[in-house]
Amino acid sequence: MDLNDKLAELKHDYVRLQGDLEKRESVNQSVDPLVKQLEKIEQEMSEVRSEIRQKENK
Repeated sequence: MDLNDKLAELKHDYVRLQGDLEKRESVNQSVDPLVKQLEKIEQEMSEVRSEIRQKENK
């Protein structure tokens, strides 16, 4: 999978999880697992962006 495709997929997952988190908050359900998933995706997105920058600078 191309790095840009991976980044797009991660962004899509992030937006979906944000929606799920908002729904859970609105009915007072636990959001901790979703917050952890969002943090993991943020880290992955950062790593992919870093890889993209490295490839562009070569």
